[in-house]
Amino acid sequence: MMQSSTESPATHRIASLDSVRGVVMILMALDHVRVYSGVPAGGPSPGVFFTRWVTHFVAPAFVFLAGTAAYLHGRRLGNRAALSRFLLSRGLWLVLLELTVIRLAWTFNVDFAHYLLAGVIWMIGCSMVVLAAAVYLPRAAIGALGVALIALPNLTDFFREPLKHAFAPGGPNALLKILYFDGGIGPLFILYVIVPWVGVMMAGYAFGPLMETPVERRRAISLRLGVLVTALFVLLRWLDVYGDPRRWHDAPSLFSFLGTTKYPASLQFLLMTLGPMFLFLVATEKWQGRIADVVTTFGRVPMFYYLLHIPLIHVAACLVSLIREGHVDPWLFGNHPLNPPPLPAGYRWSLGLLYLVFALCVIAVYFPCRWYARLRATSRSKWLSYL
Repeated sequence: MMQSSTESPATHRIASLDSVRGVVMILMALDHVRVYSGVPAGGPSPGVFFTRWVTHFVAPAFVFLAGTAAYLHGRRLGNRAALSRFLLSRGLWLVLLELTVIRLAWTFNVDFAHYLLAGVIWMIGCSMVVLAAAVYLPRAAIGALGVALIALPNLTDFFREPLKHAFAPGGPNALLKILYFDGGIGPLFILYVIVPWVGVMMAGYAFGPLMETPVERRRAISLRLGVLVTALFVLLRWLDVYGDPRRWHDAPSLFSFLGTTKYPASLQFLLMTLGPMFLFLVATEKWQGRIADVVTTFGRVPMFYYLLHIPLIHVAACLVSLIREGHVDPWLFGNHPLNPPPLPAGYRWSLGLLYLVFALCVIAVYFPCRWYARLRATSRSKWLSYL
């Protein structure tokens, strides 16, 4: 139950949540460097495959923990109405950022009339808007609805194409594309649909009270959840009957076993990624040292990090192009990242160069993140919570 406005809950941060978020932010940078490197999203070689696969953990963990953070923020605010207003305003703010500032950072062009991308920040913003209404439900109902939205959408795998044709000639309408079927709406392409991601956020919200319990209790429960969710993924993937439209038995291999569907996120994809997230949360409860401090810094200011790292990576890609080709390739100013034009001959980076640029960008973004984390820790301004 949300506390009354007369109570004053503790405002200390939970280091393990920041640690997991921090690792997620670092992995996110790897995938975004990959976008500009020309290295494909997966491939037959282990290096290329796992460079992409390891970043699959980013969005599920980030969205789940956004739900958990929403619950904890609501505890600090003291009532549901205040939390609902915050989620609504922050959600709309994130959607606006996605379609303006973030879109410009990705492309370095102002061709808004022909290209807009509903990416991960759009999806988080839309999910927050939905959660703003859902917080008035009992927490158990929010959790149950979240699990249902995670588990049930793959029922459409059995009739997805016939269902799309049922909407012919125009296909699913704009609302259905945003909710689940993806596709284009004028210049806007829906990469991240709302279902099942809003379910992930709701499940994270329902998970929130566990983070207020003693450390040993939440470690024990998180460990059980991690083992259970991971085991369920292995079982469903092995059976290959429900939970992902990609049948790995058609071409059995480790890559195809792990190659679950992200767009739209399948049940197996979310089980594969959320299970290890719970296990990592257990491991970080007592994580200390210099590396832990650095990682936690990123986790304290995830939105600030996000807004910095995309233009930084884009500028780094331009510099690499200038050094390697003698000029900045026009490819880097195209409407990225979803449907880039054919790569110029010889443009694709080696994995070594990709990881070097990734490491340098993470190091560079650390210092402003450390400054901003300290600012947020000492400032009383409520507006800083939007970054």
